[in-house]
Amino acid sequence: MTFWERNQLKLAPFFFLAPAILIFLIYVIYPIFDSIWVSFHEWNGMDKSGLKKNGTPNWRWVGLQHYITLFTDDDEFYVSLFNNIRWLVFSLLAIPIGLSLALFVNQNIAGMRYIKSLFYFPFVINAVVIGVIFTWFYNPKYGALTLVLGFFGLDPIAFLADENLATYGIIIASFFPGIAYTMILYITGLTGVNREMIEAGRIDGASGFTMLWHVVLPQLKPATLIAVVVTIVGALRSFDLIAVMTAGGPWGSSEVLAYKMYQESLFNYRMGYGAAIATILFLIMDIYIAWFLYRLFKSEKTEK
Repeated sequence: MTFWERNQLKLAPFFFLAPAILIFLIYVIYPIFDSIWVSFHEWNGMDKSGLKKNGTPNWRWVGLQHYITLFTDDDEFYVSLFNNIRWLVFSLLAIPIGLSLALFVNQNIAGMRYIKSLFYFPFVINAVVIGVIFTWFYNPKYGALTLVLGFFGLDPIAFLADENLATYGIIIASFFPGIAYTMILYITGLTGVNREMIEAGRIDGASGFTMLWHVVLPQLKPATLIAVVVTIVGALRSFDLIAVMTAGGPWGSSEVLAYKMYQESLFNYRMGYGAAIATILFLIMDIYIAWFLYRLFKSEKTEK
């Protein structure tokens, strides 16, 4: 009996996984390490062998200089980092709102299917379209927000032109698809809730918030974990709405790390500097994911 005949059942999974692993290595792992390598160099993103007008090479080793400059001499970096933190904190509000909507649309009421479809709609719309819609909505001259404020006798608010409000205006726009996504997760989770436990809770006198907190939410823990992870990762890599609604303005007040990386790399021709920002953002995500997995495994061991 040949080696293949003896081990084909053991080797078969590796052959099936090999194409996916190869693609993952080429298009995910290699770009990560290449980006980290680029962050240690000064490069304009074009020709690595040419010279600049001042005679210095386009591609040269600078070590940790980009990282030192970011933390010691770049105020815009701290503005972008603080905006990412604001995105992170306020984006989490989409989770309880999505849960509330899921509990509402999960009821057996006539016409609820049509109401569900309205809540699903934001999830399937492209983020660029959402950005354009909310740009019109915030328009201080003829936007819907101005009409609403005018109805109550209030002056128009130029959300996207105010450096103190622009970021919050974009975060509110991000709620539109974010709430829809978390709602879909919780609706899926509610279909798997154990009805016998709910009935037992009712017999014991539980109802309302007590029933939700002690009986329903523990069974929705997997959906909550996914919602938290996706929401936080989405907040850290937020880009599209900012690009469409403010382009980082006014005066860079709504920039986040992902958008600053984009600006530095493609418009300022500082590919190494942009790669350093990308590396820092990658490390922040790695730290969060590592902490989250640690808490997840720790809670599973405790439950066992």
